[in-house]
Amino acid sequence: MEIRVLKYFLTVVREQSITKAAEVLHITQPTLSRQIAQMEDEIGVRLFERGSRKITLTNEGLLLRRRAEEILQLVDKTEKELIEQDEQVEGKITIGCGEIGAVQLLPDLFESFHEKYPLVTFDIYSATADHVKAQMERGLVDIGLLLEPIDIEKYDFIRLDMKECWVVVMRPDCSLAEKEYVTAKDLSKLPLIMPRRLKVQSELSGWFGDYYDGLNMLFTSNLNTNAAVMVSRGLGYAIAIEGMMPFWDQSKITYRPLNPSLTATSVLTWKRGQPFSLAATKFIEHLKCFLSMDKA
Repeated sequence: MEIRVLKYFLTVVREQSITKAAEVLHITQPTLSRQIAQMEDEIGVRLFERGSRKITLTNEGLLLRRRAEEILQLVDKTEKELIEQDEQVEGKITIGCGEIGAVQLLPDLFESFHEKYPLVTFDIYSATADHVKAQMERGLVDIGLLLEPIDIEKYDFIRLDMKECWVVVMRPDCSLAEKEYVTAKDLSKLPLIMPRRLKVQSELSGWFGDYYDGLNMLFTSNLNTNAAVMVSRGLGYAIAIEGMMPFWDQSKITYRPLNPSLTATSVLTWKRGQPFSLAATKFIEHLKCFLSMDKA
């Protein structure tokens, strides 16, 4: 399947019309129709439902659209990186990270790197660790800022000194807000909003101990901000990493640490054996130097 044909396909998807897409692409309508038909024959599925006014995607077409967008994004990224190799250090570095406290390290890293290489820009991709890793596997994220554990056979990493603390997110007017910390017993009968990741739930089950099987788990969430919205409406209490919560408006939402404390360690990580752009390679060298100086 040619890159050119994938671009044709995505244009048809965007315009919802073979005729309009052909005009955008500056080719004839019969030529474009033939290319799309050949694509469907080649992969053995129907990609479009042809209506009287517009065409829509089948389920197979929806899958191809997502994959085609990823492929073209990767092709564009690769072309730019190849051009950069023989020129001065420039381009874009994509950093994937979640809502964790170690994000506070990034401004100093970016600022010091930008002083050396002012033509380099950064793209911060915010998502859960699983989504960041998936993007790293596809080559769409260069470096991840994640919580451990990390697969040491697949990734190189630098462990950060900063500890990430688990807390309970609550309304400031609830009785738990009067406590200095929260225990498993305190939470045993309350409606809870739990992290979605199964690995994290497993870790929390150890902390809750015998209380875990009887917990009232109202629902799960993969982002602290979304969970906080539910908490603010009185739907429950969220178990989450403290992360960026110190920057929240404490008059609307607050939090308390767990007792006994439960912490996690964050890492800066990148795919082992991955060919990086010159900019990303320089940034990895820079962060190694920056963090070693910080520890000295």
